[in-house]
Parts: sequence; C-alpha cells; structure tokens
Amino acid sequence: MPVVLQVVPRLNSSGGTERGTIDIANALSDAGWGSVVVSEGGPLITQLKRAKVQHITMPVASKNPLVIAANVPRLVKIAREVQADIIHARSRAPAWSACFAAKKSGVHFVTTVQGIYGTKTKMKRFYNSIITKGEVVIANSQFTAQHIKSVYGTSPERISVIPRGVDLDIFSPGAVTGARIVNLAERWRIPDGVPVIMLPGRLTRWKGHEILIDAIAYLGKKDLCCIFVGEGSTNSSYSRDLQSYITHQGLGSVVRMVGPCSDMPAAYMLADVVVSASSRPEAFGRVLMEAEAMGRPVVGSNHGGTQETVLDGETGWLFDPGDYRALANSLNQALSISESARDLLSVRAIQHVSENFSLIKMCNSTLSVYEKVLEA
Repeated sequence: MPVVLQVVPRLNSSGGTERGTIDIANALSDAGWGSVVVSEGGPLITQLKRAKVQHITMPVASKNPLVIAANVPRLVKIAREVQADIIHARSRAPAWSACFAAKKSGVHFVTTVQGIYGTKTKMKRFYNSIITKGEVVIANSQFTAQHIKSVYGTSPERISVIPRGVDLDIFSPGAVTGARIVNLAERWRIPDGVPVIMLPGRLTRWKGHEILIDAIAYLGKKDLCCIFVGEGSTNSSYSRDLQSYITHQGLGSVVRMVGPCSDMPAAYMLADVVVSASSRPEAFGRVLMEAEAMGRPVVGSNHGGTQETVLDGETGWLFDPGDYRALANSLNQALSISESARDLLSVRAIQHVSENFSLIKMCNSTLSVYEKVLEA
C-alpha cells in the first residue's frame, strides 16, 4: 500500500494543523496505508503511538534558512527509508524543506493551507507562497481557496477544498455525561440559573474578547455569566489589559477568564450561546462548528470561513465584525428564543455539521486526494 509522510512543525497543541495531522495519520493507518509523521515533537506524539503510527523527530519548525536547507537531505533520507509515495506539508517552514525533498526523492508533494497569512511585503508573500506549490493544495474553506487563488495565483484545478472535520463520536450531546458538565460548572464557579455566554479561543486581541465585553455592557444585564475559555498566560499584557477592561466596564462579577479546557464537549454543553467575535476573518471557524455539533446556538462575525459554517438564522446568527451593538442584538435573540425554537435550531445545527463537516468526510476526502495524486 502507498505511504504518506506528513510534515508538521510541532505536535504540542490541539490546533487545527496538529489535530488534522493526527486525524489523517490515524485514517491512513486504519485504511491500511503507510503513515509516517515528521515534527519537532510534542505531547500529541502519544496519540500517534497509540495508533501505531511512526513519528520521526526533526527540527522542521525552524524558520532559519540554514536549518531549512539542512532538513532537505534529512527528509530525502527518511522518504527513501520509509518508501514514501507522498510528502504532505502542513505549514510553511517545513513546506520549504519538504518541497525540495519531494523533488530530490521523486515523490509527490501535497500541501494544506489552514490559515490566512500576512502579505504586507514581497518577501512575506514569497515565503508564504511555498504552501501553495503542492500538486494538490488542500484549502480548509472556500474562503481560504479564494484567498490563495487571488493572492498567489494558484490554479483552481490544483485546489481541493476539504473543511475541517468534527469527530461526532466525541462532539455529541449524548456522549457527555452530567457529571462532566457539573464538574466544569463547579470548577468555573458558574452561578445557578443564569444564561451562560461562552467565547472559546486563544487570548489574543483579534479574537474579539473586548467586543464581547462591550456587547454585554451594552445589553445592561448582570444576570448572566460570560466565560472566556482558551490558552493564554494570565501574566500576559493582553490578559492584564482584558481584566482591567472587564473591571472598567463594571462586569467583574459577570465576565471571567478560566484558561484552557481539556473537555470542550462538556464546556459547550454549559453554554446557552457560543460566540466567535474575531475582528480578522477566520480561515475556517472550528469553534462554532464544534458548538453546532453539540446543538448549541452560535453567534459569529460575518466574514471569512464563519460564513460557511454558520447558517444565519437557522443554526445561529452572524453580525457585522467589530460592531458590538450588532453583537448585542444577536446575543439578545439567541438568549430570548423559545424552548421549541431552540430545540429546532439544535436539530438543524447538528444535521448541518453531520452532513458537511464530519471527521469521516474530511478523512475520506483527503485519502481521495492522495489517490488522485498517485493516479496522476
């Protein structure tokens, strides 16, 4: 059977790049294909080991041109040793090494674009462009596909849109026990009987935490609880600024930052509405898609990949990016719908994800890309 060698910077978080690498590695193994992953390492290696997928450690996260050049013969050696048929690069720095290694070892080259990179300078655009050089370029949304066509001139024939997939065995309302939900509610000190608004996402300015704070202040309601869930040091300047802003708006008893969460399915079940208020377009919008899979009402900024994952008025609400009044209006609608309307929205949301964004569909589509490349 064919062998696919995936190259990813690190395996130390549950981001889209890392999670996609693990999912495809497992799918390849389950299908009887050869599956090998090269990265700098990280905690997620244990998941590869459980699936009996080979991992090889290399400094492929480095952006140093000398390290990138040195990685080329290393990858050529690995490709020949594992008898790789395809090298699949999932990030820009390793893509430079992987591209030249694929040419030298005579194997196919596939890339995945999962983000919208800065393009302010010619040098930056040149550096980014390597991720669009695959025989097939996998884009995680139509928005991403349009971006690489317009910015890098990538031929539409080489682009395959494969959205991120949700594991519906994990992100399913029926799979979450009441004990898991109670445990999180107690840990986060969520008051009984109040609506919960949740914004999951890394603590960075463009994720829109301040816009949500403004929206809650504009609503003028104190009988609710807003939770910011996500990675970010409590000692960072942004975290301190955010806490000061919460206090400034008089929302110290309403808004809280709880840090990262290892049980997001249970976290979503705690929420009455899940928000993505990003000021920059999300390339895809995984958070809202996971929340929809759990049957939760969602509210998202009306740009980027979010427009593809949220059906406005059916599975959630979209608002003008950066407009806290519009966000407040959407929140008010989400929190005011009747129980029957909420149940109908939940059914639609779960069906929407199941039909379009399942993990099985993502894996099958990716393996189909590999087969197409090998046939060509």
